[in-house]
Amino acid sequence: MLLAIETSCDDTAACLYDGQAVHAHVVYRQAIHSAYGGVIPEWASREHEVRLPLAVQEALQQGGIGWKDLRAIAVAQGPGLLGSLLVGFTYGRALAAAYKLPFIGVHHLEAHVASLELAPEPITYPLLVLVATGGHTHLFRVQHPLALEVLGRTIDDAIGEAFDKVAASLGLPYPGGPEIERLASQGDPTAYAFPRPHTEKAWDFSFSGLKTAFLYARRQQPGLSVEDLCASWQEAVFSYAVEKLVAAAAAFRIPRVGLVGGVAANARFRTLLQQHAQKAGLTLYLAPLEYCMDNAAMIARAGWHKYLNGLYTPLSAVPFARG
Repeated sequence: MLLAIETSCDDTAACLYDGQAVHAHVVYRQAIHSAYGGVIPEWASREHEVRLPLAVQEALQQGGIGWKDLRAIAVAQGPGLLGSLLVGFTYGRALAAAYKLPFIGVHHLEAHVASLELAPEPITYPLLVLVATGGHTHLFRVQHPLALEVLGRTIDDAIGEAFDKVAASLGLPYPGGPEIERLASQGDPTAYAFPRPHTEKAWDFSFSGLKTAFLYARRQQPGLSVEDLCASWQEAVFSYAVEKLVAAAAAFRIPRVGLVGGVAANARFRTLLQQHAQKAGLTLYLAPLEYCMDNAAMIARAGWHKYLNGLYTPLSAVPFARG
């Protein structure tokens, strides 16, 4: 049984995993940041200090096991908020040292990719995976669970960050993604034509221009309802990301694609990718909805591969904010 810990941003999570099934999964969402339009790093790390021991203890109780039943500790090492990561990484490292267990640092984005393996259907490798979160937008070529190559990434805003900024411009609460999705579901996605971003490198992404285009459209088209504006903007953002992923699959001749991360919970995003993948003859894997947001189950799955291969992290290691 492996204990996994996730504290990359503002969600405190613990999971028990045995390589085949999740035996316990606890997630504490921090509501304290919603009134301020974004995560306040210092508050997030302090909340983790309080919540993490409780989350781990609750996971052990759910799983009906004790410390002696654990065989390894896996913890998110980065990227993320450094203060938050320090809390989880130091706590997990202390547990590993106290109980003489293998310690495994897990890359947060690689863990999101591993969330695909938590779905009922088995994964066939290689595949291309788009990681779409509030802080990251990366395109990975995944040869197998321990061999991931970054093909492209956002050169400015992450896709989720763009949603949050657009929502903030409308006075909507944080996080903004679900709010934009709610308004977009009531609007016409063809009401306004937004431009397509361009990047120097073929597989990089850019969302800052689309965010600015939304602000201009709102000023220049006062007669356009906010629902139609959100629907059109969301459609432009997702179409851009989906088309780039499908084009990459054709360019690298890989007939399988996946979508993971918090933004992957958006219903329109999932539907649009399903439609494009089917048209292109691609096999599509989607992260289970319960494992799209930051969670410890994905840390457990990614850590499990390292555990089986003896890829342990020295106790002298430190977390990293970027990478």
